[in-house]
Parts: sequence; C-alpha cells; structure tokens
Amino acid sequence: SSGINAEWSLRRVQKKNCSKLTTCRNLAVVETVDSEKVARALNNGWLRNGDTDDELDVFIQVNTSREEQKSGCMPESVVSLARFILDECSGLRLRGVMTIGQFGYDWSQGDNPDFMELLRCRDVLLKDLELEKLEISMGMSEDYAEAIRMGSTNVRVGSKIFGARDYPNKKLEF
Repeated sequence: SSGINAEWSLRRVQKKNCSKLTTCRNLAVVETVDSEKVARALNNGWLRNGDTDDELDVFIQVNTSREEQKSGCMPESVVSLARFILDECSGLRLRGVMTIGQFGYDWSQGDNPDFMELLRCRDVLLKDLELEKLEISMGMSEDYAEAIRMGSTNVRVGSKIFGARDYPNKKLEF
C-alpha cells in the first residue's frame, strides 16, 4: 500500500453505469446528476454497493447555457430534481449545483450569464427547499479565476494541471 488516501470526484455519468460506479472505493462525489433516473440509479447502487455509513455527495448539473450538446437539467427543473433527491434518495446527499457554461465567454461583456444563472438556481433551492448551504461548481481552466470571484466553491482545472486533452478527429456524418 502506498499510503495514499485518494477520493474520487466524477463528472459525466450514464445511468447504465451507476451501479458499477458505486462499487469504486473512495467514491466521494458525483457532479453530474441531471435527472431522476440517474439519481435513482446512483441511490440504488450506493445503497447496495457503497459505504452504508455515509451518503454519496451529489451535485445537480444544470444546463445554464441551454445548449443542446450539453448535459444537465434545465434551470426550471432544478427544484423538482432537488426535491426528488432529498425525498426519495436516502443514500444521496445533495451537496450543490454545477454547470459547464458557454465555452469561450467574453468576460469583457461582464459577468458570465451562465454562472449568474447557476447562482440564481442555487438561491432558489436554498429558499424554496429551506436549505442552509449548497456549494457551487462552475469554472474550468480558462475561467476559474472569474468563477471563484463570482462565488464558485469548486472549479475544474484539469487542463491547467495535465495539459489540453487530445481529442481524436471524429468523422462527421451528414
């Protein structure tokens, strides 16, 4: 044993992989819960396979930019999804909300409207569901400083640390 006690924080999760995912040792948080189906699958898998002494932390992914190619629930669905997690998923703990936001936003135009929308969603959840605290996960390597300035508690800076990803060229089909 190396003595390293790592925790896993996962991004994109497909419903069909939730049960396998919950068998991972040291799984700490899943930031991409975007539907009741994914929440239910994670909950059931966690109750069956996970650390039964503690809940699995989850973030609701919100598609604040409303881009079709992005995952996440729409902002108007965030309260109902949060209520489902709180009421129906005893193995999950709602820790916060997350967004990717529009890529390449021009900050000279002011604060990122996608980040502002996520903050609004968080505030609505706190008020409507009478919650004390929810974390905010927004910002990536290109805009993490602005995201932190706007209130982000979690940022994703993988390419700052590991370098840009090399995406294979995909053949476009029409």
